Amino acid sequence: MLSLVGIIIALGLLMILVMKGVNIFIIAIACSVVVALTGGINLYDALKSNYMEGFVGFLKNNFLIFLTGTLMGKMYEVTNGAKAIAKMIVRIFGAKMALISIPLACGIISYGGVSAFVASFAVFPIAIEVFKEADLPRRFIPAALTFGCSTFAMVAPGAPQIHNAIPAQVLGTDLMAGAVIGFTSCAIILLLGAFLLYRMVNKAKANGEHFVAKSMDNFQEDTELPNGIMALIPLIITIILINFKVDGNPLLPLEAGVFVGSILVFIILNKYQDNKRILDNVGEVCKTSIFSISNTCAVVGFGAVVQASLAFPVAVNAMVNIPGPEFVGIAVGTTVIAGITGSASGGLGIAAPLLGPVYLARNVAAGAIHRTMSISSAALDSLPHNGYIVTVTNGLCNETHKDAYGPIFWLTVVTPAVGTIVAVVLFSMFPMLP
Repeated sequence: MLSLVGIIIALGLLMILVMKGVNIFIIAIACSVVVALTGGINLYDALKSNYMEGFVGFLKNNFLIFLTGTLMGKMYEVTNGAKAIAKMIVRIFGAKMALISIPLACGIISYGGVSAFVASFAVFPIAIEVFKEADLPRRFIPAALTFGCSTFAMVAPGAPQIHNAIPAQVLGTDLMAGAVIGFTSCAIILLLGAFLLYRMVNKAKANGEHFVAKSMDNFQEDTELPNGIMALIPLIITIILINFKVDGNPLLPLEAGVFVGSILVFIILNKYQDNKRILDNVGEVCKTSIFSISNTCAVVGFGAVVQASLAFPVAVNAMVNIPGPEFVGIAVGTTVIAGITGSASGGLGIAAPLLGPVYLARNVAAGAIHRTMSISSAALDSLPHNGYIVTVTNGLCNETHKDAYGPIFWLTVVTPAVGTIVAVVLFSMFPMLP
């Protein structure tokens, strides 16, 4: 009981301190100390062994994915390729669909392998213009961005994102695992989220809200952009390279495929960047990828300490023995762990090797486990302490959690939770669908 109370206290501290902007390394180590002291773990062993093994293990398994994904994002950033794709999508959908065009733009870019952070930063200037032109309340921009970047596109079959890679590494599946039900669930997430977004914005407008610019908003956008179709080509090729199979094997492993995509962006959109800065840009990619994965590793390390506590096996046993279909336990276990870590990738880094073998031993189809884990990781990960949510809401959009988090919660927590329920029901009925 004391160990369980310690985990709850540590999780509460994690959320509060992240919301207050305290460094994630300080938070993760401090919360690990709380878990160790209450969970029957020697403090030195908790930090030296459990914490660092979790930290280094995630770094070893996923650094190249972070590095190549960051490189892809940087190439699209410096060439304005991501912005060109976003503008093209907004132009195609026109004024009547302006609101949903923002998450669609984010989703298409993210599905091609560009990180959620890069996609959000690329689409934000366009979102500002769209919201101003349509007189939509500015506080909904973070919800539109985070919905597009961190839900349906992030966990969809075939996406070259780490949320696909981690289950694949553990279960021996491919990125298209659970494709039929996966695409069905992601389509429901998209449709439900679009409905909720329209409803919330319309209600706010009916209550008298409208677009109010902030002092830092810049509406002067005279940068030359590449052709949107040309900018899409590297994304399409990347998806083909990592998903198209010959003799049962993809043409290229995930990291290699994303790297090739990055090179294609550099070549195809070369005229829109300063080639003299290529080494500086790659240097920034290295620093950014190390910073990004280290933040996730810090939280995974905390999760490893939680995993070593006295209460954790009891909690896991309760989750894997939830009455009903096996997929309920898979989904609940994954989303709870992702919520504890405040990270979908961090949660999967713990949940996949922990829960995957349990359900494989029960003869549950590996592809179904993979897709259930991916989709369910996208729900509770978006609680207020999630680093991406904090960065986009406060840092990029200059909105407060008080004003902006309500819509974010509905779109990035509730909506993926509904998609998870759909996946659980369908996989329980049709577990062997491809």
